[in-house]
Amino acid sequence: MNKYQKIAQCFSPAAFIHDTEENYQAIEKLIKEQEIGGLTFFHSRHSAAANFEKRAEVLDVSGTFEKLIGLINRYQAISKIPLLISIDGEYGLAMRVEKTPQYPFAITLGALKEDAERWVEEVGFRMGKDMKSSGIHLNLAPCADVNTNPNNPVIGYRSFGNDPEKVAPLAFAAYSGMKKAGIGACLKHFPGHGDTATDSHLGLPILHKTKAELKAEELLPFQYGIDRGVELVMVGHLAVPALTGGKDIPASISRELITDLLKGEMGFKGLVISDALNMKAVANLHPEPGELEWQAFHAGNDILCFSDHVKEGIGKIAENASDKEVDAVFGKVMDLKNRLGVMEFKTIEVPAFDWESHSQLQKDLAENYVSVISGEINTKELQAMAKAGKLGYREFFTQNPSIFSQQLDLPIAPIEQAEKVILAVFVPSHKPLNQFGMDQGVMDELQKLAKSKTCILIHFGNPLALKHLGKLEDFEAVICAYQGFEEVQGVVTQTLQGIEAYGS
Repeated sequence: MNKYQKIAQCFSPAAFIHDTEENYQAIEKLIKEQEIGGLTFFHSRHSAAANFEKRAEVLDVSGTFEKLIGLINRYQAISKIPLLISIDGEYGLAMRVEKTPQYPFAITLGALKEDAERWVEEVGFRMGKDMKSSGIHLNLAPCADVNTNPNNPVIGYRSFGNDPEKVAPLAFAAYSGMKKAGIGACLKHFPGHGDTATDSHLGLPILHKTKAELKAEELLPFQYGIDRGVELVMVGHLAVPALTGGKDIPASISRELITDLLKGEMGFKGLVISDALNMKAVANLHPEPGELEWQAFHAGNDILCFSDHVKEGIGKIAENASDKEVDAVFGKVMDLKNRLGVMEFKTIEVPAFDWESHSQLQKDLAENYVSVISGEINTKELQAMAKAGKLGYREFFTQNPSIFSQQLDLPIAPIEQAEKVILAVFVPSHKPLNQFGMDQGVMDELQKLAKSKTCILIHFGNPLALKHLGKLEDFEAVICAYQGFEEVQGVVTQTLQGIEAYGS
């Protein structure tokens, strides 16, 4: 193989499942003419643009999964060397593909009370199995970011928590589960995106911390993983001046950070993947096509993700990199392909998921993480009040009555007559934009009710949204359910009936 062909193996541009035939053919052209090494699949251009355009919704399109399988088969059939197929599925295929199993968010798994590492590894394993059966070789997850900034616009629910000592083993457990399922996984976003206030899709976050502070927090989960043999790390688009001689240079294109710190000082021997090279934090720095790709390669990245200028990038790297550098990276990429079974590609059939087993896992997990986080639940008193016609119920941010309201199975009094009210909040969005999608007027109404009557709050959703619902002490008790899954609603019903698997 010539130098250009070897460099092309580093490239994993974006492929959209829902796209035009013209765009599908453009990907085929990249595969045939540039001989790229892989593809990273996303749902659609619409959902990929959601970050840039400050939209939170996802376009709902039917047949996504079948389309994905069809495209993987179509693209693999024309590639000389089988393609490394990647997806960014932090909570499973469902992050990108409708009607596939969705697993709890990292923040939810961070709330597990018993055997957290074992359960997180099991979730990683199940996710990995779903992906492997779908022709995917590499999941660009989990996040090893420590979410120490509660107002972080981009990490939040994607992190296992705000304590590095807890995040480290859980991120490694998720990674290990995926590896056990036979797919690749990577810790991200090195050197740590948790304490930032800027979304790197939109601008460059700058982390003003000393090296000692970074070692104690941000870098700790990465070092934990490296010490235990993690094979892939994704580098984020954030500047850490303390590690780059005072310069505001994104980590993803910083040789000091990738080659000197990550590979040198921290002893990482595996492959480094760049975060998406189309993100505004870096894309605007090098307007000349191909220059950004060269800077990322020169910094020490082995796989270049979401490059918008593949041909120019290959040309620039070929012009600037030595044969020795190219051979070293090419060797690492081919070794990864061999390890992940990429080279033995066979046509994929659309797999059937075991939904019953998935539902049981969701129930087992929910029994472990649903928690009474404030006050106490007196189940006998609740039953007695319901029988006496003094228990009210109201839910917020639902279009239709929830499964939970049907499962409660208690006589409910009108709010005016009720002495105690159960307030169920179904948080509309897991992202913090516009107060997690919660209307201020509705929240004012909820807070007014909590001050005028004895209320129990049930929070179905991202716990970071709780701060918008008033003080916890305004409620007699607060149950944090973390997610709105059907199984979770069942577990909360059990909690109110006095049936608890793990206690609070």
